[in-house]
Amino acid sequence: MSLYECVFIARQDISAPQVETLTEELSNIIIQGGGTVSKKEFWGLRNIAYRVKKNRKGHYVLLNIDAPSSAVKEMERQMSINEDVLRTLTIRVEELEEGPSAMMQSKNSRDERPRRGEGDDRPRRDDDRPRRDREPRRMEGGE
Repeated sequence: MSLYECVFIARQDISAPQVETLTEELSNIIIQGGGTVSKKEFWGLRNIAYRVKKNRKGHYVLLNIDAPSSAVKEMERQMSINEDVLRTLTIRVEELEEGPSAMMQSKNSRDERPRRGEGDDRPRRDDDRPRRDREPRRMEGGE
């Protein structure tokens, strides 16, 4: 069996439980085809770079799959029929990632950063240097 990573984008106007149900349906197709789904990551409702079928946002989901190609093709066929799925990308990989994906790692690191103003992230300017007031630049030539 081969290893695959599949990312799909679901429409923005369906709820998170509906996305989970859709993910379970797609996982069941893989399981019925003789494969396994080792990881399911819900990346949340995110902006799309350009409009897709009149949608500006979408629910992103990642699946790590270990299955024969026939099961993956059937899953892709079902996704193309489903009107809630906007886009899909399935690639074959040499090995599956353990732990959270890069998207989830960046999301976690953003949450751990201190908010501006909560701490002393910048040193205060306590010296007695005079502050210069800048005059607006004048354009040479012209009027």
